[in-house]
Amino acid sequence: MTYFFETYGCEMNLSESAAVEQIFISRGWKKADDVQLADVVVINTCSVRATAETRIFGRLGFYSGLKAVRHMEPNAKTRSMETAAEYVKKNGPVTLTVIVMGCMAERLLKSLQKEWPVVDYVVGTYAKNKFGDIITAVEEGRKPFEIDDSPVYTFAETSYEEGAFSAFVPIMHGCNNFCSYCIVPYVRGREVSRPLDQILHELDILSARGVKEITLLGQNVNSYRGEDGLNFPGLLKKIGAYIDEKKSSIEWIRFESSNPKDFSDELIQEIASNRHVCTGLHVAVQHGSTKILKAMNRRYTREDYLVLVNKIKAAVPDAALTTDIMLGFPGESDEDFEEVLSLMKEVQYESAFMYYYNPREGTPAAVMEDQIPVEVKKARLQKVIDTQLKITSSVMSRYVGRTEKVLADIISRDNPKELLAKTERNERVAFEAPASLIGKFVTVKIESLNGNTFRGILVE
Repeated sequence: MTYFFETYGCEMNLSESAAVEQIFISRGWKKADDVQLADVVVINTCSVRATAETRIFGRLGFYSGLKAVRHMEPNAKTRSMETAAEYVKKNGPVTLTVIVMGCMAERLLKSLQKEWPVVDYVVGTYAKNKFGDIITAVEEGRKPFEIDDSPVYTFAETSYEEGAFSAFVPIMHGCNNFCSYCIVPYVRGREVSRPLDQILHELDILSARGVKEITLLGQNVNSYRGEDGLNFPGLLKKIGAYIDEKKSSIEWIRFESSNPKDFSDELIQEIASNRHVCTGLHVAVQHGSTKILKAMNRRYTREDYLVLVNKIKAAVPDAALTTDIMLGFPGESDEDFEEVLSLMKEVQYESAFMYYYNPREGTPAAVMEDQIPVEVKKARLQKVIDTQLKITSSVMSRYVGRTEKVLADIISRDNPKELLAKTERNERVAFEAPASLIGKFVTVKIESLNGNTFRGILVE
């Protein structure tokens, strides 16, 4: 039997999709080459912005049509679904099981199936351990059953994707911060930290499969609290020591997402001293105005953030900082917006995820006064994008001429003779090299910058 995944949203969703996919693989299922022919479709959803949910509703409309074709319903429309139509014409009606998981599933846990009968299972945040039972029901041809979504979170054994040399390792779930614009604490619940022994066990699995780098994941990764008071810097230290002791294939450790309020001096020193921790650091500022940061309930000021940045740069001179920036939050004045631009220029981010505020139903910000018109949000966002493009070019140009250790991981789509690799700072480098080097660390001299991608030559 075959499965197909559609995953939207953050790295945590990518990780959770990979973990669920391992269950299908362990049961002998294969990935469908075409979604129109899959036996099961899993849609892993995002609720961070309303636009993400709107896109999912569009996909559910598509699957409603696909189910009608697969079931050979009299009024089924076959346009853009010719593959499925041809298949059932030859083989007769074929069942399609649609599963929705992720944050949107949790938010609409009780109503989604009522509004969208195409959905067979709604798997909330706490019910991912039910996938084995769901697969069994599909294999046996049983009708969908009701899922118990008791609020006890369990971490998957591994989120490994077959053949990958990079892997996500979830170490936390949920968030206690309740930023005024964010739906995540409501759909993922309070913070749960993964036990150390489970994390190390997953590292053993990944090392056995030749993984070279890991990314530790959490909604607020640096608020990790393990057994016996183990904090996030302590966890990094233990992981670094463990992969040395085991002579693991894993060499690089990354982490995200981190909240500036929990980015401690101890963490900075661990990054500086631990040879495995990469220097590409994502430190999400969200805004440059203390007034807006307070309204967002971020619990730090502009001044606090700049002090943190200076500490990081002093301790880790090669750090490449990236961030998230939100424009158009309720009450944002022209002066507040200018503070965003000035902070960007002062910090000199290598890159940024930039977006304008979208109200999320159920969050405090959605009912705040002084909502900003969409046209103003879009204009401000464009200015921020234009500013960041110039900063990115300036910052990345500094590395031209340097010789770097990189992890070669894929063949370039533009030139089959070239490989793409990642630097420790998480930048992309293209260079001519044989495919046999994929999955290996090599040395490359950076010769030029093309957009956001370096071009280099392999150093023998």
